[in-house]
Amino acid sequence: MSEQTDPVRLQALIIGAGFAGIGMARALRQLGIDDFLLVDRGDRPGGVWQANRYPGAACDVPSHLYSFSFAPATHWSRRYGPQAEIRQYLENCLDRFECRSQTLFNTEIASAHWDSEQGHWLVRDSTGRCWQTRWLFSAVGQLSQPQRPKIDGIDEFAGPVVHSAQWPEDLQLNDQRVAVIGSGASAIQFVPAILPAVRQLTLFQRSAPYVLPKPDGPYSRAQQQRFRNWPILQRLSRWAQYLSHEARGMVLLHSPLLLRGYRWYFERGLSRQIADPALRDRLRPTEALGCKRVLFSNDWYAALADPRTTVVSDGISRIHARGVVDCRGNDHPADVLILGTGFQATRFLSPLQIHGSDGLELNQAWRNGAQAYLGMCMPGFPNFFMLYGPNTNLGHNSIVFMLECQIRYATQALGALNRSPQRSMQIRRDIHQRYQNGLERRLQRSVWSSGCHSWYHDEHGRITTNWPGSTVSYAWATRRFRPDQFEYLDLGARQ
Repeated sequence: MSEQTDPVRLQALIIGAGFAGIGMARALRQLGIDDFLLVDRGDRPGGVWQANRYPGAACDVPSHLYSFSFAPATHWSRRYGPQAEIRQYLENCLDRFECRSQTLFNTEIASAHWDSEQGHWLVRDSTGRCWQTRWLFSAVGQLSQPQRPKIDGIDEFAGPVVHSAQWPEDLQLNDQRVAVIGSGASAIQFVPAILPAVRQLTLFQRSAPYVLPKPDGPYSRAQQQRFRNWPILQRLSRWAQYLSHEARGMVLLHSPLLLRGYRWYFERGLSRQIADPALRDRLRPTEALGCKRVLFSNDWYAALADPRTTVVSDGISRIHARGVVDCRGNDHPADVLILGTGFQATRFLSPLQIHGSDGLELNQAWRNGAQAYLGMCMPGFPNFFMLYGPNTNLGHNSIVFMLECQIRYATQALGALNRSPQRSMQIRRDIHQRYQNGLERRLQRSVWSSGCHSWYHDEHGRITTNWPGSTVSYAWATRRFRPDQFEYLDLGARQ
């Protein structure tokens, strides 16, 4: 990589143009900071909603809730927004917040190094371009790097091998025999969507998920018009959805007794939709409800009960050029292989390399598990904030709410430092450790520690993704930036 001698100087650089990045860019504009750059490796804004374009892609949080509180939208065609509408919403927000001229697409950031003498970050992309910035924000999210399974023979498969997050527009499935690996959040959407076109579909599931009915439906033109004419109706809809999701989350997290009602509801739905007792047994989860992500769909079980569908829960032994062999030795012919295997959720910023004040690389600092104060700050990494960082994911409510809390907190930090004579700030190690100890205790009492293995856990078995409480508790924890929890350094000349 060539060394750039004259880096472009900025006040702030944001990596990722999804909800977090666009929201942070707006906040910088409101602070009066115009010399910032928003970069994204894609060719358009949207983040995960730009990458995931598989058939049937949609959100499992209601549209009025899965949007910025300061940028409500009334155009949603359905109660739960389809992928294309969510991506277009973010496109509109980029223009609405007047941030497009400060956005750089098709740019993949490779590394960032903190210069302790000068008090700034030196950031490089994959082509060698370089920026010097006082503030660095990671807004890459937890669901950005596809997880590809390591299965013997997968490279020998003769047909297309497609990950759901890298769905090609020209993929032909008409009259094809399709093998699907995975039964998670993506698969429950694309399997029913592609089933009408395929000749045969074989689903390989490691473990059956809990799938509950999705209270979805279209918004009529009259409803959309009412939301436009009376904005209070949209706000009331948002608050009603927020409170109902928050209540459901507290049941999942803290009320084993009430969970029995959800389990009964699930069992009733499964029995009504799956007549075959043997198939019903394969689709009945064995772990506690909520230990893994609870999914929502109205056509998942109908798709699995279709005569063209075979559900295999015996594991995969190997893959060959023309099919998949399960662990019982049964050979399942296939023309197309689709991977619904999710993301490397616990790797966070990888493969991006971020070196802090002592030269330590962030992923090395996280070798025993990712962690950050409030999911945003790490000791030894000054003027650096992560949005949607470790332990800020949700299983019950809108991540956009959490992002707004983080953006507000980071904005307060910027304002505090800009008013001081110091050049940089970083979370104190004792504050960070005290927070982490308390977080671990709460996680150990959560349903996610009840014995199942999911993408909530890293390779060491630690829960590094989820917030173990209500969104109200996170909003309270981040409501006010406390300068006394940070240490400050006055390092060299001004930019």
